[in-house]
Amino acid sequence: MALASLARRKAYLLSRNLSNSPADALKYSFSLSYFSRGFASGSEENDVVIVGGGPGGYVAAIKAAQLGLKTTCIEKRGTLGGTCLNVGCIPSKALLHSSHMYHEAKHSFPGHGVKFSSVEVDLPAMMAQKDKAVSNLTRGIEGLFKKNKVNYVKGYGKFISPSEVSVDTIEGGSTVVKGKNIIIATGSDVKSLPGITIDEKRIVSSTGALALSEVPKKLIVIGAGYIGLEMGSVWARLGSEVTVVEFAPDIVPTMDGEVRKQFQRALEKQKMKFMLKTKVVGVDTTGNGVKLTVEPAAGGEQTTLEADVVLVSAGRTPFTAGLGLDKIGVETDKIGRILVNDRFATNVPGVYAIGDVIPGPMLAHKAEEDGVACVEFIAGKHGHVDYDKVPGVVYTHPEVASVGKTEEQVKALGIEYRVGKFPFLANSRAKAIDDAEGIVKILADKESDKILGVHIMAPNAGELIHEAVLAINYDASSEDIARVCHAHPTMSEALKEAAMATYDKPIHV
Repeated sequence: MALASLARRKAYLLSRNLSNSPADALKYSFSLSYFSRGFASGSEENDVVIVGGGPGGYVAAIKAAQLGLKTTCIEKRGTLGGTCLNVGCIPSKALLHSSHMYHEAKHSFPGHGVKFSSVEVDLPAMMAQKDKAVSNLTRGIEGLFKKNKVNYVKGYGKFISPSEVSVDTIEGGSTVVKGKNIIIATGSDVKSLPGITIDEKRIVSSTGALALSEVPKKLIVIGAGYIGLEMGSVWARLGSEVTVVEFAPDIVPTMDGEVRKQFQRALEKQKMKFMLKTKVVGVDTTGNGVKLTVEPAAGGEQTTLEADVVLVSAGRTPFTAGLGLDKIGVETDKIGRILVNDRFATNVPGVYAIGDVIPGPMLAHKAEEDGVACVEFIAGKHGHVDYDKVPGVVYTHPEVASVGKTEEQVKALGIEYRVGKFPFLANSRAKAIDDAEGIVKILADKESDKILGVHIMAPNAGELIHEAVLAINYDASSEDIARVCHAHPTMSEALKEAAMATYDKPIHV
């Protein structure tokens, strides 16, 4: 088995053209020395200019500089990290953790012998902790820019030619940044809904939901995707009565159907309510609160819902407005995504695009991988990102994480497969900490046992999934995972047992 694993690894490396031949070494040495001289030349023209300092952009900038390219990153916000760090991934995870701690203290601690006379929410302190985390991390990225000698321009950039970006700086001035290669990494923005105006007070986007000044008595979430469920979960834990309105027949439509049903039941036990197959047809903000008029998605009798705050969480859209893409002729698709080839190059020579502005999952970690691969191509190396092997995580409690294909997708492809499952109710660590709601589900090819998809619902699913991500990237079998020794007692043993159930039989159920 070890030999088979080594063979797979060798094939994997060869498929990515990472040989160590003398010719490749000479080619790499020449490229690196050329770009190193460019970096030291003091020329006003950059080797690489990145428009956007989010996860894709700042990672691309650092990697480009590490490869010896003279690099400038332009960011309009004035703080690095993009939506993810400033008003997305990081602040939401801070509030998810803080609200979970409050919920645990109130509902779970007594069962563990830890009792308080009273527990209360100090929302300003909770928000301050969130803001401190964001501030520290954004400053940390600026420090990485300085360490790697990345030039940082704060302002709004727009193309004036394929090799020039005009920047209106946040100080009120303007400058032109020149580059041999320009990468568009401007991310995405909140998708609006017809007839609904977001004021970030009573009708909020995810940005406003991260900064509410008080816990709303009633919160309506429009959209049952990752963001809507996470933010709804935060405020439900803190005491809000949360109702989720979703046009589709299911929450998180991309999730494996069996896991999704268990997930919805878990959220309903936390008193979150769901109105599926429902559309919003009217909004009234004339009173103190908000009144939503809804009706069945297929049409029918209308009803009115009342709330203190409404969160619009209907997805995101590529942010390309005002970049001057039409001026230089960059092609986009019907929904505004920039079209690129397998090297992230647009139809305009020297102009590239990564992250949320191009097709693929709108995830920060996907954007980071795009950024690294893109600059590797620019530097004459070989980059690679496989969007079918990018993990996704919903950071509620329990979390849900997945990689690869769902059972519905495998069936649609006509692949003969096996399924292995293992409940956390049979996992010793989960039972020991009294947090055993969840399951691991593995899908594998019936003939070869190659893993096709892994889906985990568990308290720490977002951490557990990466063993499966590594396995799928190296075309491992379920038996490969099953025969690896996992420490006891750990939650990760549930993945091993599910793998055992896939190719043979589990031990503990």
